Amino acid sequence: MAAAQDDEEAAPKVAAPEPADPYRWLEDIEGKKPLDWVRKQNEATDKLIRSRPGFEADRQRARAILDDDRQIAMPGEIMGDMITNFWRDAANPRGLWRQSPLDAYLAGKPVWTTLIDVDALGKAEKQSWVWHGAECLAPAYTRCLVSLSPGGTDADIVREWDRTTGKFVKDGFSLPLAKSSVTWEDADNLLVATDFGEGSMTTSGYPRIVKRWKRGTPLSAAQTVVEGEAADVGMTVGAEMDGDKRWPIISRAKSFYTTEFYIPKPYEGGEYIDTIIPETAELRAVIDGQAIIFLNDKEFDYPAGSLLALPLDEMSRGDQVPFVPVMQPTASQAIEDVAAGDDVLWVKALDDVEGKLFALRRDQPYGRWSQKEVPLAANATVQIAGTVGKRNLVLATAETMLQPPTLYAVGETGAPQTIQSLPAQFDAAGMTVEKRFATSKDGTKIPYFLVRKKGSEGAPVPALIHAYGGFKAAQTPGYLTGQPYRAGPLGLFWVEDGNAYVLANIRGGGEYGPLWHQAALYEKRQNSFDDLHAVAEDLVATGVSTKGKIAISGRSNGGVLVGAAMEQRPDLYGAVISGSPLKDMRRFNKLLAGASWMDEYGDPDDAADWAFISKYSPYQNIRKGVKYPPIFLYLSTKDDRVHPGHARKFAAQLMEYGNPVYYHEYTEGGHSVGADHAEDAVRAAMLHGFLLKELVEKK
Repeated sequence: MAAAQDDEEAAPKVAAPEPADPYRWLEDIEGKKPLDWVRKQNEATDKLIRSRPGFEADRQRARAILDDDRQIAMPGEIMGDMITNFWRDAANPRGLWRQSPLDAYLAGKPVWTTLIDVDALGKAEKQSWVWHGAECLAPAYTRCLVSLSPGGTDADIVREWDRTTGKFVKDGFSLPLAKSSVTWEDADNLLVATDFGEGSMTTSGYPRIVKRWKRGTPLSAAQTVVEGEAADVGMTVGAEMDGDKRWPIISRAKSFYTTEFYIPKPYEGGEYIDTIIPETAELRAVIDGQAIIFLNDKEFDYPAGSLLALPLDEMSRGDQVPFVPVMQPTASQAIEDVAAGDDVLWVKALDDVEGKLFALRRDQPYGRWSQKEVPLAANATVQIAGTVGKRNLVLATAETMLQPPTLYAVGETGAPQTIQSLPAQFDAAGMTVEKRFATSKDGTKIPYFLVRKKGSEGAPVPALIHAYGGFKAAQTPGYLTGQPYRAGPLGLFWVEDGNAYVLANIRGGGEYGPLWHQAALYEKRQNSFDDLHAVAEDLVATGVSTKGKIAISGRSNGGVLVGAAMEQRPDLYGAVISGSPLKDMRRFNKLLAGASWMDEYGDPDDAADWAFISKYSPYQNIRKGVKYPPIFLYLSTKDDRVHPGHARKFAAQLMEYGNPVYYHEYTEGGHSVGADHAEDAVRAAMLHGFLLKELVEKK
């Protein structure tokens, strides 16, 4: 609860009244009546959009872009002298897990061998498998834990697979369908957090207990290692490699932003010890015997956003340990990603939302850390894709909205080595990108990126703004064929039409570190809405667009954003795209994983928190007699993270009051909505048709 954050003793919670909900019946995910309603809405939207001139051409082009076999083969796990990759194309819509010799890959000439063909596996097992990854046990990497999801849900199965035989291990480790977390402790023992039966899950729907499962024994015989509480978000397990030493790590998420970390005690028969890592910090990497942590709050006189190092061996013994500073970003910077080689710690930072890459080393014997920037690409988005530890190389991509991504192998010195570049997928010669700043209601400068055709400055054009504004997730500009997120080449189609595409870096994300995120928490949520309004108003003030010709797009948490924005400023926006959205903020904590997000929004059952949540909750703020902009809602029935009832109820209430709603609920795909490129291509074409119909053709 927001009111209790700074108080030693929280005031007693007063229950908030729950408003009447005429569409509660739509929360029955697989119920016949709700699914009949879904089919009816899907058919109405298909009739409006799929028959439009240009739809099929858009779909085909989107599919060709998504399936382009020239796409970069992004690195997966490095297993000794081999490297893995997960690949999807037209012939393999669900994908191939494959491997190549590392040297051939680094030379840009990989030689691929298929490990698992997910399409063939699904066909053989009569399952709609979606790949969720694999973890192979170092240093041999012969035994792997393979995770597969039916239809793209967060829940998956886990099965042991042998890389030498290319088969699943008979009588090997196998976990049934659940929201599980699992890792190798050693060759004959797993750490498992899963649904062990009644009382083993949290109220958020995640595992509450971590157990050690010994090979050859039933899961029911697994022994408890660490146990959390029902009110926690959940338990996860993982491991970090420090050279050849494996550090299994147990994470107990007490809330969405507070975590206890447990590491093995030495010579203690398999016991784990709680570390002194601050609960609000994140464990980002392990290198040279040091745990690298990221501070979300000020700790030990080090500002939020800093990296610190703590010695693992001393922590595992419960000794007093020093906190050693590793890197402190400047006011315009935010540390976004950290990856460890054997001797080099690689840090990707944002500097006014532009990517920077740094190499850091620990100066023995004093434990100080040196840092230097490693040039990669100017004014680009940089992403760390992996490390080649023993060679102290980082694999990183660089791209802009108009320049396709290139994958590099980067060392501390010398020029980056190009591994692969995506060929240009469109003609960018006639387009421009600008980084601008809008001024929000409280005076905060909000960066945004604007793409449009050259020469369009003379007259306003329709604009599409994509934003997120939550959960510390920075929105960085990528190649236009993938903008906005989960909508494929929609941004490209829109700009080629002669319109403007905008990526807004509003508060709530991580563009400027923890404080940028915290500026939109709890009762401060309105800041993110004000920031979006400010960007739209800046487009109007600078002649880029006009009121009523601006569309806004957001998915998941962005569904709260665009829902609140369209209700607060129906005069400003002319169309809305909302994917896998949160809408009912009175009941979000009771639906699927929603209870885990109360650290972001507050507790709607508490009258003090509901007082500010109720001011913006999209479902409760629909007003009869108000003309809202047309909205396109897309989602998946199989979304087991954000409940489909959010979008269903929001659509139904809008339609009851006579507002135009386009609705498309996919049967598969989970929270990401697209189970394969075929669905992604249809969605891009549908959204493009929607924008053209509502913003360009409508007078």
